Amino acid sequence: MIKKLDKLVLKSFIGPFIATFFITWFVLMMQILWKYVDDLVGKGLDFATIGQFLWYASASLLVLALPIAILIASIMAFGNLGESFELVAVKSSGISLLRFMKPLIIVAILLSGVSFIFGNHIIPVANLKFAALYNDIFYKKPAFDLKEGVFFGHIPNYAIKVDKKDRDGKTIHGVLIYEHGNPLQDNSIIAEKGVMSVSPDNNYLEFHLMNGNRYQERGFPGDSTTEFIRLSFKSFKKLFDLTSLKKANTSDSLYKGGQKMLSARQLNRNIDSLQHLRDTAVYYRKSVVDYNLPYLRVSDSVSKDKMIHVTAGIIPDSLQKAIYSRSYHIAGDIRNFMAFNITETKSTLDQIRMTKMEWHRKYAMSFACLILFFIGAPLGSIIRKGGFGMPLVVAIVFFLIFHLLNMFGEKFVREDITSPFLGMWLSVLVLTPIGALLTYKAMTDSQVFNKEAYTRFAKRIKKIFIQSSK
Repeated sequence: MIKKLDKLVLKSFIGPFIATFFITWFVLMMQILWKYVDDLVGKGLDFATIGQFLWYASASLLVLALPIAILIASIMAFGNLGESFELVAVKSSGISLLRFMKPLIIVAILLSGVSFIFGNHIIPVANLKFAALYNDIFYKKPAFDLKEGVFFGHIPNYAIKVDKKDRDGKTIHGVLIYEHGNPLQDNSIIAEKGVMSVSPDNNYLEFHLMNGNRYQERGFPGDSTTEFIRLSFKSFKKLFDLTSLKKANTSDSLYKGGQKMLSARQLNRNIDSLQHLRDTAVYYRKSVVDYNLPYLRVSDSVSKDKMIHVTAGIIPDSLQKAIYSRSYHIAGDIRNFMAFNITETKSTLDQIRMTKMEWHRKYAMSFACLILFFIGAPLGSIIRKGGFGMPLVVAIVFFLIFHLLNMFGEKFVREDITSPFLGMWLSVLVLTPIGALLTYKAMTDSQVFNKEAYTRFAKRIKKIFIQSSK
């Protein structure tokens, strides 16, 4: 049964959490938009496609926005309760801070579970959709946008320029069209004016040209007897195929093997398969060496150097050159095989490391929600300031520490400086003792952020120095 005290703390947390979550998600989504804005502008994309792109791109940011929102909301909630002396009243009635935090601890655990479920099942699908959609947008040519005095060359085999466009957007003057399909030279069309329109299915661009000439050369390359043709016209219709400017629809299956597109169970299967490949490569390398260099299997009781010396002494002179040549080729083959095998093994080890990194990321990011709560709630009760002032500043500091540790940990894993476990759990391992310390300080009514406490401490230090100098 939920008591009034639990309702109080839940009510003080839910409002700031919802607000900060959506604000944080929006800010992170704007960063994504600025990152990819150059790939979106000028492509003639509809709002539905842009909306899909932003959703797929920002879905992975939800697991980052969630711990930030928990941190800020917990600081604000307990800061507001402390500022209004409700927290003092609760403590004076004999209720411990941990009991007061109990409903929010349960909420933080539930949010951690939501973060893991979302990161394990929804984000891989969103990443898969994003990769396919981004590939389509990236390779999509710009939408048809004919500017005055500028050649438009994105329609295959054509370059189009107009001197002037009327305000209706259809009537054009001083039309020049180059056709690149002729191996001899570029055919061209020059017209005084015209009207352009797009077919109902948007597959063709129609130019209705008036008062112009078409220039064409016919013959074979290298033939000096080619003929030049000039065709004058009062009215001429030219069609351009616009299907090449449309966005393609790449299949999702093209990217389904990426680590970011897999769940934890799929990542585990990939790790097992990659480790089997690594073990097979190592075994194959050893078997090839044993087959080509059998004397390496001689027991230690027999000197390998002595065996080679004796064997060399009984080889006839007529065969030594052939045997040396054969040995040279065997050594070269072994060297080439070893170089290829080692390169392949290193690539497999890199894939294992990246796969483990993504596996640990799913659990570390969800567990971070709980850790940041145990940092935010004690900080709020210690600071005893509500609103977006001091709590927001402190929250930003701790989030920067959390985010930088995540970045450094991932970089260390990618460069094989540390293990995937240590790299992806680095922020959690560093912040967990801090959260435990802050919780202890809050339970014992510590004055960590009390300016007067530091002032008194400075006065005592100053007094000690004065007395020692006498």
